Amino acid sequence: MITARQSRAARALLGWTQETLAEKARVSLTALKRLESENGLDVYETTRDQVRRAFEGAGIVLLNSAQGVGVLLVHDRTG
Repeated sequence: MITARQSRAARALLGWTQETLAEKARVSLTALKRLESENGLDVYETTRDQVRRAFEGAGIVLLNSAQGVGVLLVHDRTG
């Protein structure tokens, strides 16, 4: 599951705005803002999945382990 921090960090690595990510993930900007909120707002799992897929398509790997969470850019496919 993608976290709010992972989404914001991945966007920063790619140089994407929230608007860009919402367009690429085909989700509403409101839904994306809910996902990236630290307030624990409810987000549909389909929204998280679409955002994850958009990031993976751009070369982002989401890291989740007992030690923590993070993101890794394996290929810069934005340029």
